[in-house]
Amino acid sequence: MAEPSVQSREIDGIPVVWLLPESRPRGAALWLTHLGGSTGQTVPMLTRLADRGLLAVSFDPPGHGRRGTLPPQELAGAILSAFRRRMWPLLGRTTVECLRVLDWIDQEFAVPGPRVAGGVSMGGDVAVALAGIDARITRVSGIVSTPDWTRPGMTALGDPSELLEQGAADSYARWFYDALDPLSHVDAYRRNVAIDFQCGAADTHVPADGALRFRDRLVERDPDSARRIRVDVHPGLSHLDGGRDDKLWTNALDWLADAE
Repeated sequence: MAEPSVQSREIDGIPVVWLLPESRPRGAALWLTHLGGSTGQTVPMLTRLADRGLLAVSFDPPGHGRRGTLPPQELAGAILSAFRRRMWPLLGRTTVECLRVLDWIDQEFAVPGPRVAGGVSMGGDVAVALAGIDARITRVSGIVSTPDWTRPGMTALGDPSELLEQGAADSYARWFYDALDPLSHVDAYRRNVAIDFQCGAADTHVPADGALRFRDRLVERDPDSARRIRVDVHPGLSHLDGGRDDKLWTNALDWLADAE
């Protein structure tokens, strides 16, 4: 049997790719890439999501993939070197673009069932923020991701001995943070949305502490949310190791595919 083919289209300037399951989709999943990644790198997860009966969709964030002008490593380095001024708008713009892509999914496919979202690293950060502003999202999973855009104690990628200087946010960047940072808007998650974090215990680039504090604050405000929030912290895994570990990807897949 032939493998399903990835389809693509540009939606209002956003390069989108998707995979349809063999039978009628029972829901739709939005899966987002890491900093410096592209839709091409999401295809293995899109395939797994489609195999579980979901319309699986991704898109290139601003400056990434078909929208990029810099090599991936150079792009990531430039953003991390001025984290708050450059990363916060990237997170915010990508989150807002998710709304446009979800609207297109609704209009183009009229798929019944749940809408779920997830991603790895930056992609998971965006998925969590999206759930705070779009009630269509019923499940979220982030692999080595965080709901805290300030990332206290963040170290350089691949070098836990080097504390990363985050710099200062300008007014443009601060607007996105003030509007969308999940840890600052915990009350937005006091609804029936299930959130999963797959974290590495040795991840000092995106520390698990952010997910743990988010869970504790939400449960304090809404005790019933304890059954909807999962934070798995995997011993020994750094950020890069966790982002590649199939166990974390399978856990995220199962979490999203179990949506009803």
